[in-house]
This record gives sequence, structure tokens and C-alpha cells, in this order.
Amino acid sequence: MQSFSSLERQRQFERLTQEEWDVLVIGGGITGSGIALDAASRGMKTAVVEMQDYAAGTSSRSTKLVHGGLRYLKQFEVKMVAEVGKEREIVYENGPHVTTPEWMLLPFHQGGNFGPFSTNIGLRVYDYLAGVKKSERRSMMSAEEALKREPLIKQDGLKGAGYYVEYKTDDARLTLEVMKKAVEYGANSSNYSKVVDFIYSDEGRIVGAVVEDTITGEQYNVKAKKIINAGGPWVDELREIDGSKKGKTLQLTKGVHLVFDQSVFPLKQAIYFDSPDGRMIFAIPRNGKTYIGTTDTVYDQDISHPTMTEEDRDYIIKAMNYMFPTVKATKEDVESSWAGLRPLIHEEGKDPSEISRKDEIFVSDSGLISMAGGKLTGYRKMAVTAVDLVRDQLMEETGVRYSDSETKRMAISGGEVGGSKGFKQFKEERLKIAESIGIDKEEADKLIQLYGANVDKVFNNFQNRKEEAEKEGIDPTVFAQLAYALEEEMTFKPVDFFVRRTAALFFNIQWVRDHKDSVIDYMAESLNYTDEQKKEYTEQLDQLLKEAVTPVEYV
Repeated sequence: MQSFSSLERQRQFERLTQEEWDVLVIGGGITGSGIALDAASRGMKTAVVEMQDYAAGTSSRSTKLVHGGLRYLKQFEVKMVAEVGKEREIVYENGPHVTTPEWMLLPFHQGGNFGPFSTNIGLRVYDYLAGVKKSERRSMMSAEEALKREPLIKQDGLKGAGYYVEYKTDDARLTLEVMKKAVEYGANSSNYSKVVDFIYSDEGRIVGAVVEDTITGEQYNVKAKKIINAGGPWVDELREIDGSKKGKTLQLTKGVHLVFDQSVFPLKQAIYFDSPDGRMIFAIPRNGKTYIGTTDTVYDQDISHPTMTEEDRDYIIKAMNYMFPTVKATKEDVESSWAGLRPLIHEEGKDPSEISRKDEIFVSDSGLISMAGGKLTGYRKMAVTAVDLVRDQLMEETGVRYSDSETKRMAISGGEVGGSKGFKQFKEERLKIAESIGIDKEEADKLIQLYGANVDKVFNNFQNRKEEAEKEGIDPTVFAQLAYALEEEMTFKPVDFFVRRTAALFFNIQWVRDHKDSVIDYMAESLNYTDEQKKEYTEQLDQLLKEAVTPVEYV
């Protein structure tokens, strides 16, 4: 099995240049990870390069739902609803630790976008199209029942509510678990690896890429028979390098979410509601917090660093106070936030929230395959489509035949627990083990949900490396996670650990403040940071801590 340890970064780069790859995937978000797993599991020699950290772009900044696309019914995207509705069940069963069913309340008020009739019909059609299992089919509620479920919703003009299931996820960890499974199948994967140019044959066919290790500045020539551009918001930038950015292009829109402590916003029940301007908004309780979003505005600033503005924050707080009038939240109550970009395929004359979330593949004259658009929920299906194309091309060009996709029933890393049913039993057993080694139940529950079947390695670190943790002045539970993140999850910078390996910067910001110094010291020592690197990475984390609560205005 390939290593996925940051302590062996250099070896990853050396291997990159030593082989000719069947497929080089550019992008380590959910799309690139899905493609890497699909290709590697079919026996293709697969390499992945990601210019930032895994899931650092859109794939750690979504609404964190593997949802069935109910709102696409309004746009008559029937095929999409049918597809993503069925896919989310697959995503859930393949990784039940990172995805969990979440009952969602859809209240309707006098004069709102939804009424009892349209909601009932809409949810019934949705159940049918998405193939929703019996136990999760929608029901309709009276105003009284809705208020019993969630007393915070606006009572004035409330006529009732629909009740249906969405699936909550940790988007960054889902991405990472898919990538780790690809590595298990032999994929060579490296983060902080940026494609700066392409290599072409005399006939003008794309045959490789120049990849820069952005940590050391060193460049490597990587040979590949096929290159898939899964760069998310950067798809067009890579097409530009290839000289093939023509026809359809991306339109980026920004979505912002705010996080509140449950003491401020004590939401018991996930809600999907229409705001005064008609945009649909989610409010979701999670681990003692409530998060709410999202906005949908055209974005043309720095792709690598979208941030919340005052306008974004005020828009969400206004919508929140409209639907939950007794909460009376203010900007001072915002505990954290995140901003992400949706790489949509541009459609002339359409409002951002009306643009289709469908995915498309563009193949350039040189042979560069670009995957654009799409949704988190549909990542596996998108990967199948892209790798089928590569399979057919390789068959034609080399005569080598690769199998069909097998990812439909393939557990992702950490998901090897026997599906959703098996996970319940797995969890009970691991809670007992955690108790026996001195981890309290609440902490253990979070760890099991975070790591799934891999939690045993974290428990081992906790039990067997206490002296090391004490010597380094790190809380033993934090150390157990950090050691696993460095040695098995390609974690190189403090932000990787605090944002994408643990989601703590979003949902437990005080934990980040409490542990950042000891974590950074240990990472600096383990990964041989220079003094400049340590200073730069510390400032990077401090900046994100500040931006989580302080709006940034674009110039």
C-alpha cells in the first residue's frame, strides 16, 4: 500500500516522476478524490496532485449535506433529483461514519414560497424520484406539530410543515476518506503540488504536466497517458494553460455560513426555510452549535481565499431573525463562519441560484479532460463518467481493457463497518473500548464519528503514546488525533489539522485557540519547519481565526 504520511512527502514526489501514469488527476477535492478512487480501483496507475490541501477549496466549505436536491424540483431538474437522491444512499452506506440521516423540517407560512399543497406534492414527487426508503418518506405536519418539533420557528402565519430526510456530512473528511481509499488501491497522492504547465507531444497531444512542490519550490515532470482536470473553481485556469478555454466557462458563486453556539441559537431540529427574498436557507444543529446558510452571490475575487463580508453576515442574520424571531442574534454572537465557492457552468441571463448544478465534461483538442460543475452528492457518479471515458480512450489507444466501476458498493476509508446497520454495533463496541482506556463517552462518540473504522488507530495512539504527549505538552486526545493526521492523512500545515482533519475551526473554535501553540510546536519539530515556515503557518492560522468572526471587505 502507498504511504499517505506527511513524513514521507519527498518519496511521493520521487515516485511521481519515476512512472508513466495511466491517469493524472489534478485536484484533491471531492471530484478529484472520487475520480482517483474509481480509476485506481479499476487497476489504472493513478496519480493525484492538489495545489492546496485536500478539500481546501469548495469541498470543505459546503452546507455539509449530502442532499437529494429537493430545491431542484422547483427548476424541473427531474433527472438530477432522481440521480442525486439515489446517490446519497450509496454515499451513506459506503461511509456511515461521515454521513448521517437528518430529519429536516420545511415550514410554510402565509404568503411564503411553499404551501401545504405544493409542499406535499413536491415531497411526494421527491420521495418517488429519489427512491427514498419507506422509513424516511416525508410526512406533513400541522402548525402545532411543527412548533412542538421546533418552538423557535416563527409562529405568525405558520400553516404547517413538511418533514423529510436529508443527510448530514463532514465534507472535508468525506473527501479525505475517499482519497485514502484511492491510496489503498495504489494511487500516488500529494497535496501542495501545483500544476504550472503541461507537456505535449510533437503532435500537440497532452502527455504530462510540470508539477511544483509549493513547499520547497522544486518542479517535477510527470508523464501521464491521460490527464483529468478536476480543479473545481480552478478548472478554467487549467484550461487556459492548455489554451482550450473556449465555449462554456465557469461562473463562480459564493456561499457563506455562520456558526452560533447553542446557548445563543438553541435549535433542536434542522430547518429548511425560505428567506424574505425567496432564497432557501438551512439551519442545522451540530455538536452543541447551530450553523446557518447560505448566500449565493457572483464572485470574482481571489479564488483561493473567499471570505465572509459584512453584507453576507447581515443577510444571514436578517434571514435568521425573520424565521426565528425569539433568538434575536446579533453580529457579536457569530462564533465562526466559512465561505465557499460553487464552480457552476455559466448560463446567460440566469440568476446565480437558478444556474443548474449539473456536471459536464469538456475534452480539449490536446486531450485534456476537464470536469466542471456538479454537486458533492453526485461525486461518485461523476467519477464513473470520467473514468469510463478514460477507459474507452485507453482501450482504443493501447488495447488494454479495464473493468467497470466497482465503487457503488465500496466502503471508503473508515467506512469498513458493515454499512449503516453495522456501524451502530461498531459504535457500541468502540464506546466500551474507549471507556476502558479512559476516554470519556462524549469525546469517544465524536472520535468514532470522525474516524469510523480508523478510530482504532487513534485509540492506540491515545493508549500507547501518553508519555510522548506529556513530553510535548499536548492533551493526549489531541495528540492521538494529531499523530494520526500526520502519519496517515498527509497533514502538513496547522490549518490542515484544525480546519479539514477535525473541522474544529468551524465547530469548536475555542479548542483551536486552546491547543494551537502546542500543536504547531510539535508539527514544526516533526516536519522540520524552518523558522520562516513556522511563522508563516502560524500567521495563516491566526488569520483564519480572525476571519471566522470578522468580515473582510473586498477592494
